[in-house]
Amino acid sequence: MPRSRRAARRGPGSGRAGSPVSEEEAGSEVLSHCSSASEGASPAEEGAGSEAASEQGQEEEVEDRLKEHMDNLLDKSAKTRQAALQSLRLAFSSKTLSEFLLERRLTLTDSLEKCLKKGKGEEQALAGTVLTLLCLQMGSGPEAEEVFRSLKPLLVSVLTDSTASPGARQSCATALGMCCYIAAADLEDLVSCLSCLEGVFSSPSTGEGGSAPAHHGPLHCSALQSWSLLLTICPPSHIKSVLDNHWLKLPPLLSSSSVTLRILAGEAIALIFELAQDMEEDLCHQDTEFLRAQLKVLATESSKYRAKTDRRKQRSIFRDILHFIESGEYQEETIRFGVECMYLDSWARQRTYQAFKEVLGSGIRHHLQNNELLREIFGLGPPLVLDAAALKASKVSRFEKHLYNSAAFKARTKARSRVRDKRADVL
Repeated sequence: MPRSRRAARRGPGSGRAGSPVSEEEAGSEVLSHCSSASEGASPAEEGAGSEAASEQGQEEEVEDRLKEHMDNLLDKSAKTRQAALQSLRLAFSSKTLSEFLLERRLTLTDSLEKCLKKGKGEEQALAGTVLTLLCLQMGSGPEAEEVFRSLKPLLVSVLTDSTASPGARQSCATALGMCCYIAAADLEDLVSCLSCLEGVFSSPSTGEGGSAPAHHGPLHCSALQSWSLLLTICPPSHIKSVLDNHWLKLPPLLSSSSVTLRILAGEAIALIFELAQDMEEDLCHQDTEFLRAQLKVLATESSKYRAKTDRRKQRSIFRDILHFIESGEYQEETIRFGVECMYLDSWARQRTYQAFKEVLGSGIRHHLQNNELLREIFGLGPPLVLDAAALKASKVSRFEKHLYNSAAFKARTKARSRVRDKRADVL
């Protein structure tokens, strides 16, 4: 069974007790109390009160706009629906709106279902992304599981439909993997999603000799990313099946013409070696020796027909992959957000972080700070409550950034000058 990630939700606000007095008397009593309180209030208290009122007004304005966008999902114009989906995508990725969305999940789910069924191309792609963000906002409770269960067949249908647009299929591959990771409670759902995604990136269109087809593109990359993500929550029994049968479908992808797919395949192989290591399983047999030879070639490749940036990126990542397979050591990475930081110290943790970063974009830092689901997944604990002084102290001023950049530029220029001088001496 996949690990449980039931994020606790805050309860509704406390209601006011009823009173036998009339509404008019109650209203006058409240007004007189407020006026007397304001007379004796200090300037600091008045400022805090006006700031709270301003924040509440902004929240209400945001919610009104979101309701309008949700209503526009049912508009007859495809252009209007797409604009509404785009606005919802931006809002969901940059803010935490769990309570607001939990109350309206059924309405929003019905609207997204219609967009996926009747929409075309861009509309379907946006609907898949918004669905992913909806599950991410709601967390791993029964509400998210209900949404996933209701739309899973539709996601699989679009993903496996060869006549659907590549963008829509790619978005559905990501949505299927992410929503299953967040909300699936049954092993059956997990295994069926893994099987569906594997059928996309390891389709029987490989060329002779097991080489990957030249037409591998973003769809295959998204399917492989989602498949790798779901591997990180598989129970040991299914991991054993992957180690015995499925992982050998990955090495042919190392010959793909797509640098992104080659890198993702290499990272998936490293993840499988890591999972085998955790289970004390041995993957060393005749196929692994050939695999290591492939990885060494990719870690040192200097072919001129590949772009320089692609070669540099590929060599860097495959050096890390080869180092891990040979020594079992992972190159740790530090992610900083606000006054906190977290460590990516395994391929499983790195794959999970990259999956959420892919969906949230620049909003990943906000959600790491405030989203209870992400904080539970990465073991960050409850969201920190910081006062204004702490927040101000954690921010780097524009002048300090300028000084740092100037110093870095000066050091870089000196280093390059020394290299140029040596080249001149050689000439």
